[in-house]
Amino acid sequence: MNDASTPHERRILVVEDEPDIAALLQLHLSELPAQVRCECDGRLGLRAAQQDGPWDLLVLDLRLPGLGGLDICRQLRQEGQRLPILMLTARSAELDRVLGLELGADDYLTKPFSVLELQARARALWRRVDAARGDSSRAAAPAELQAGALRLNREQRRAWQQGEELTLTQREFDLLWCFANAPGRAFSRAELLQTVWGYGHDGYDHTVNTHINRLRNKLAGDFIHTVWGVGYRFEAPGS
Repeated sequence: MNDASTPHERRILVVEDEPDIAALLQLHLSELPAQVRCECDGRLGLRAAQQDGPWDLLVLDLRLPGLGGLDICRQLRQEGQRLPILMLTARSAELDRVLGLELGADDYLTKPFSVLELQARARALWRRVDAARGDSSRAAAPAELQAGALRLNREQRRAWQQGEELTLTQREFDLLWCFANAPGRAFSRAELLQTVWGYGHDGYDHTVNTHINRLRNKLAGDFIHTVWGVGYRFEAPGS
């Protein structure tokens, strides 16, 4: 498909092999406004992501000919590419969604999806990226945090516990940084969605819960406490 483009628009790469869905994505993402390029094969999509950027968003189907979406996501993150990735998954593909998030995808949308939700998710990812760029430009923003046995470096986006580096996804790091930057504060799920994901829509509590559970499993010790009726609170043991 040809790009739909006008000056100063965001650039979106869509990798989707179903022509009807690809056409729908191109039509409605271009309204943001954005330049939208569609590829129907996984290998072509990976090549476009690697060579034809920079891209402001990658919309990635997980079931693709040539090369699967999970493999594309893994490869791009291993190369250090930080572009936002929105996965498209089947409603029953929970394991694929979890794997995609573990590999560094930023968000997911299940088929069939609402056009308004698709556009909202894209805007939310851009707000988060823009906010992160703004934060990094502020001299007062700390580059490193220490919370008990935990040490986090925001510029390197790395975290260590008792000197051992933790293997965190981008979202898990952002979530841990949010907590460690405000120890003792109780965050609601809506606040975490707004702060870490960049949107505050109802109905996405499971997104927060899933990431909290995975983060808890990676931390040795009781750092993240459930505050019943509110959300979560971070406390560093021994601090």
